Amino acid sequence: MKKLLLIFGSLFLFATTVLLSQTSGYKVSGTINIGGEGRWDYTAVEVPMHKLYVSHGTRVHVIDLNTNKIIGEIQNLNGVHGIAFADELGKGFISNGMNDTVTVFDLKTFKTIGNVHVTGKNPDAIVYDPFSNRVFTMNGRSSNVTAIDAKTDKVVGTIALDGRPEFAVSNGKGLVYVNLEDKSQVEEFNPKTLKTVKTWSLAPGEGPSGMAIDAKHNILFSGCHNKLMAIVNAKSGKVITTLLIGGRVDACGFDPETNLAFSSNGEGTLTVIHEVSPSEFKVVDNVPTQKGLRTMALDPVTHNVYLIGMLEGKDNTKSFGVLILEKK
Repeated sequence: MKKLLLIFGSLFLFATTVLLSQTSGYKVSGTINIGGEGRWDYTAVEVPMHKLYVSHGTRVHVIDLNTNKIIGEIQNLNGVHGIAFADELGKGFISNGMNDTVTVFDLKTFKTIGNVHVTGKNPDAIVYDPFSNRVFTMNGRSSNVTAIDAKTDKVVGTIALDGRPEFAVSNGKGLVYVNLEDKSQVEEFNPKTLKTVKTWSLAPGEGPSGMAIDAKHNILFSGCHNKLMAIVNAKSGKVITTLLIGGRVDACGFDPETNLAFSSNGEGTLTVIHEVSPSEFKVVDNVPTQKGLRTMALDPVTHNVYLIGMLEGKDNTKSFGVLILEKK
């Protein structure tokens, strides 16, 4: 019996050690200094041209990710929130929360093509849906969505929602999902008919902010303000599981090649979750970052993660910039 206990004890110790030693491999590898202070919100990677777009109050900085150098700016913006790309059309779209517009710009020259007035108040998150060739703004103060034809830059409709929208994702196959922050729900709508399909609860998740999607397996990841990642089957609307993440989450991401999901947390961590299978998920890391860095973008080619905000220097001064995390 003693031998058996020793064997079981050794196995338990081994299993515990392996579990505790699991990490994502992500480490802070450097910074990109932009400078200044001011307000910021979303950041986004434009994959084909390998560029990072960083919101910064009245402008968006464009960074070449091959050199980590600033190569351009889109200026004269008003309360920037999000950036979306219609690569096949050579266009980008920026939501301006303070004047209820979307700025359309050229992806090659970064020059403004025009401005579109949305049909709601405070357009926040913005997403391009390749299935319908439409851009959608999540209008926070009016609890609705504006649909814009990405080819003509014309408003084609409005979708009334059951609550206040936060981030949204497209599955690329005819459905768009949006977090309803005040209702702790996800609402699903059809990007062509502009009709809502269904709404489901994220309980026990509360106050969802960031969202990401595993489109292949129809899995949604909603980062919630009660320090939970609600992982949802997008077909059934059922919460598969919830996992503990860091506090003050804002953005989420999913890497289909590594099967890793991320939440950027304002408390100063990046939570990394491994999708072992479409029904099994594990937190494998909480990578230390810096306090206040709550928004992120994932490069699915290099697998780098980029966080933006006020970076702390060695002399305790702060300057706006980008924190880079690499998978080693």
